[in-house]
This record gives sequence, C-alpha cells and structure tokens, in this order.
Amino acid sequence: MPRITPPVQKISQRLHVTQDLAQGRAVSLDDKQAHYLRNVLRLEVGASLFLFNGRDGEWRGRIAALTKKQLVIEAEAQTRPQDTPNDIWLLVAPVKKDRLDYLAQKATEMGVGTLWPVITARTQGGQLKPERLQANAIEAAEQCNILSVPEIAAATRLPDALADWPQDRVLIFCDEAAQTGAGLAALDDLKGRKLALLIGPEGGFDEAERAALRAHAGSFSLSLGPRILRTDTAVVAALALLQSRIGDWPDTHQDTP
Repeated sequence: MPRITPPVQKISQRLHVTQDLAQGRAVSLDDKQAHYLRNVLRLEVGASLFLFNGRDGEWRGRIAALTKKQLVIEAEAQTRPQDTPNDIWLLVAPVKKDRLDYLAQKATEMGVGTLWPVITARTQGGQLKPERLQANAIEAAEQCNILSVPEIAAATRLPDALADWPQDRVLIFCDEAAQTGAGLAALDDLKGRKLALLIGPEGGFDEAERAALRAHAGSFSLSLGPRILRTDTAVVAALALLQSRIGDWPDTHQDTP
C-alpha cells in the first residue's frame, strides 16, 4: 500500500498570555483559554499555535499537557521579535456596549497604544467595564497578527485629564464645529511627536469644553469633514487620517516623483 503522508498542520491560532515567553518555558492557560482550545477548537497534545504577551515577541508553542483541569503549552521558538509598542493615546467618550466593543477592536487594529475613556458633559454611554474593553482589545490583537495590546486607562473626567496633561504630548481633538479641512496642514509638522487623539460624545463637546480644549497648551482642533460622524466611526476615520499622514502607514498624501 502506498504510504499516506499526514497533512501538514497550518498554524493559525494565536493566543495572548501574561506569562513571560522563552524557549522551553511552560505556559499554563487560564480556564477560559483552555476551554476554548480543548472544547471549541478540539486541539490535542502536540498541536501547534502562536503565543505573544506584548513583551517577548511571538513564539511558536506546542500543547505539551492536556487534561480536564490543565492545559500547558511549551514555547519552542520565537517567530517574530517584539516590535516597538504603539504610542498613540486615544481618549474617547464612552458609547453604548456593542459599539464600545467595536471601538476597542478597531482602535487596537489601527495602532492605538493606550485607550483612555473620558467622561464629558454629554457622554451618554452605559456602564463602563474595563475588563470588557481589555477582552475586545486582546481578541483583535490575536486575530490581526498584532504583537501588543493597548493599555486600558481608568475612566477620567475630561477636565481632570486636561489638568494632569503631560507637556510633551500633543492633544488633537476632533471638533465637529471646526471648519472643514481645519488642522490637516498642522498634522504634517507632528511626525515623530508623542500624540493623543480625543473623540467626543455623540452630542459633541459643549461650549465650555470646546473653549477649554482650544485654550489648552499643545492642543489643536481637527476637522473630519462636513458630515457628523458617530463616535465609533470618528475613531476609525481619525486614526486612519493620522496613520496615513504621520503614522506608520506608507506616505500616500504627497506627490510621488
């Protein structure tokens, strides 16, 4: 009989873990992750997958032990070194639960390093759960081949955030009252600077907030065009604008020779 060659396993599953990663290190998974691999994906001992923790790069691992109470993965070889963590801060007024999930996922995909909920005068979001934001950010990083997960900062009132603002970080706030095109030229001078992006609530900033933001040292307003955008849409649009002009996307706004 002809010899049958078993199919080569295609590794696609990635897991974020908190433990340190190094060659030969055993990583025990938490109950939720173990349940997913054991009962949903139905992986067995010997199956391979990728691990990352935001510090030690990406590692190929192999399931070394699998029982009803324990699942252990042994890190075998680094597949990618750790890249430089993203440094864009995203300050955003919370929205309703499902759209906040979407916002956290897209912010992670778009290169945010810190996700900071800010409470404004017109914020209408429901109960804010940092662990849910973190879970959505981790899921996005796992699925999108990202090596770092954004830090989730504690929710803060906007005046308090401005009062403790670091002097070396530029604050760009998206203002629906700004003239269309406002702020675009100023973006080009910010390449290489520490940046933060502020997206307001569905009802926009009130006049007192807008005045405080305009008076704040090192901040300027940015227009996202003539249409009123929902908060989660504005997050994606603004981050795409920043990444394409002064971020880590290819430079597409200048004429090519």
